[in-house]
Amino acid sequence: MLRALTTAATGMIAQQNNLDVISHNIANLSTYGYKKVRAEFQDLLSQIYRTPGAQMGQGTYQPVGVEIGLGVKTCATNRIFTTGTLQSTDRQLDMAIAGDGFFQISLDDGSIAYTRDGSWQMDSNGQIVTSDGYQLQPPITIPINAKDITVSQAGIVSCTTGTNSEQTQLGQIQLVKFQNPSGLLAIGHNLYRETQASGTPLQGTAGEDGYGTIEQCFIEGSNVQTVEELIGLIKTERAYESNSKVITAGSDILQQTNQIV
Repeated sequence: MLRALTTAATGMIAQQNNLDVISHNIANLSTYGYKKVRAEFQDLLSQIYRTPGAQMGQGTYQPVGVEIGLGVKTCATNRIFTTGTLQSTDRQLDMAIAGDGFFQISLDDGSIAYTRDGSWQMDSNGQIVTSDGYQLQPPITIPINAKDITVSQAGIVSCTTGTNSEQTQLGQIQLVKFQNPSGLLAIGHNLYRETQASGTPLQGTAGEDGYGTIEQCFIEGSNVQTVEELIGLIKTERAYESNSKVITAGSDILQQTNQIV
């Protein structure tokens, strides 16, 4: 009976982890470029009392076995990189990636991070930066007298200056892709780092070779689906409740066993 108690306990722990993942998704419903996370589970080892296929006699074999599982564990949290809903804005520095790809960001230590959040700002030097001040790579500087900033779908940033009506090209935004984006390490601030699991970044031009296009005056919203998360929340609550009832039943049986004279 103690095995049932520990098995149910693993189920409660797994559902608690699932609840943590769901709550994180719901909390980021309004986070630009956020990608939802899905908890994945595996069953634990089973105690084998009779092996299926074991020989019973001359030419006869056990058609089925006797295996009793020992519970469940959380094996992974998989980040789903589907494109979120593109929301129209009036800001010229808002950019969304329609399709595959990441923007490149230079961190304080000189390393490169990656993001889908295209709510760009401009610092005191005219450089395009994130809301935390991290610089877009390759760097692009907006002149102090710039007007009518435009960004093409290929990432070419241009503007007019002063009384000049002709567009001046300021630079081109390059996107990167990964063989396995789910292997990226989330470090907060809507940023990811490269890992061995993600593979090395492959840089390319927006709109070419499978890279997404850059849409100016749009922002990519979270790809979390509220209804889907709420359904998952209900299922998680019921699964947790069921495991707790198993523990209660096991406790009752142990109590009755102790009362046997």
